[in-house]
Amino acid sequence: MADEAESGAGAEAAAPKSKFKLILIVVGALVVLGGGAATWFLFFHHGDAEHHAEAAPPPKPPVFVEVPDMMVNLAGAPGERVQYLKLKIVLELKEEKQVEAIKPTMPRVTDIFQTYVRELRSSDLNGSAGIFRLKEELTKRVNAAVAPVQVSAVLFKEVVLQ
Repeated sequence: MADEAESGAGAEAAAPKSKFKLILIVVGALVVLGGGAATWFLFFHHGDAEHHAEAAPPPKPPVFVEVPDMMVNLAGAPGERVQYLKLKIVLELKEEKQVEAIKPTMPRVTDIFQTYVRELRSSDLNGSAGIFRLKEELTKRVNAAVAPVQVSAVLFKEVVLQ
């Protein structure tokens, strides 16, 4: 009976050691497989992506249309010094064929810009946030004027506040 008790205790002690070894082997195998997969994705898989990227046609460069220079006096309170704003603006378009569609509407674009800018105060243009708001507002207005053509962005070549 003593032998049976010792062999039973030995079997119970051997079972946790064998489970522990099994867990270590499984974890080690997963680490090796994971490392191999990571190595393949990091070093070997990029070659395929580069070949696919080269096959795609290059994107077309944007087209730019000059808006006539503007110089307007800004709104101010009575008795204040009159301030002037000079703008040189360029419209960014996606395709060359849109230029021909916008050219006939350029007087309308200039009028919309002038009437909007004349209502601004110099405090409306303070800092980069003021210029960014002006850019967004002019983009919204030019897109309404030249619809269905879409202007990608209104770009400032020169902004002078005097």
